[in-house]
Amino acid sequence: MTQTVVTSHNKKVIIGFDQPFCVIGERINPTGRKKLAAEMAAGDFSTVERDTLAQVAAGATMLDVNAGIPLADEPAILAQTIQLVQSLTDLPLCIDSSIVEALERGLGVYKGKALVNSVTGEDEQMERVLPLVKKYGAAVVAISNDETGISMDPNVRFEVAKKIVERAQDYGIPKEDVVVDPLVMPIGALGTAGKQVFALVRRLREELGVNTTCGASNVSFGLPNRHAINSIFLAMAAGAGMTSAIMNPLHEPEMAGVMAANVLLANDPDCLRWIKKYREPQAEGSGARGDRGERRRAKRV
Repeated sequence: MTQTVVTSHNKKVIIGFDQPFCVIGERINPTGRKKLAAEMAAGDFSTVERDTLAQVAAGATMLDVNAGIPLADEPAILAQTIQLVQSLTDLPLCIDSSIVEALERGLGVYKGKALVNSVTGEDEQMERVLPLVKKYGAAVVAISNDETGISMDPNVRFEVAKKIVERAQDYGIPKEDVVVDPLVMPIGALGTAGKQVFALVRRLREELGVNTTCGASNVSFGLPNRHAINSIFLAMAAGAGMTSAIMNPLHEPEMAGVMAANVLLANDPDCLRWIKKYREPQAEGSGARGDRGERRRAKRV
């Protein structure tokens, strides 16, 4: 079984087909969050601190860290944010930037083996990002688009993923350290988006033997009751072989979907995690014997 190992200074997480689904918390990201962007640009990381601790408490397996703020010094802010987050939690981090200089600055201060988010199938970007991944001994998210953009044909997206995996191996990066994002389309715009992703994930697992991830909330974009769709999507994607997702762990329905998938795929031994989270506490003084007695009395009435 393919296992992608990521670490912090003292904690190891394994992404794999026989492992619990890896929840990569997405909250440390100023994209679309004007208040957070302004705070981070001004050197105020109070919201980052709160989001870090909240995601850890909610059960995130890893945390994604992004500092993409227009007109700001992204490399410096990303490095500072990574150092802060690593002082607050021992969860491994996914270092997220489209700017290679920011990735290198972040990797330079990171303690452990990070997951780099991301590289595409564009030749120029692979030539810049993959040597960096190799230099720092990181793992990398491979996004299935290239110079032609995002194809609506899942077969094309598979070939792009295969190209990235093979190119990574040319740089000495094993396939175990490449986590493919097959790109989830909004189901409201493309009715077959779910079926496409599930089929593509199966191919990526069976033919390339790689782990997979996605931006889970993309599937429900523009639709009402998004949490319900997201939660079922995550469970079905896990059933198809997806092993991680970048998502919001503060959303209980999505986390319930992930935890249920772990149970049903035998990645929660004896259902212990599920029971620990969802078992109703017994009333004081009650017990198995008392409960049976109550049932007997109820039958005699």
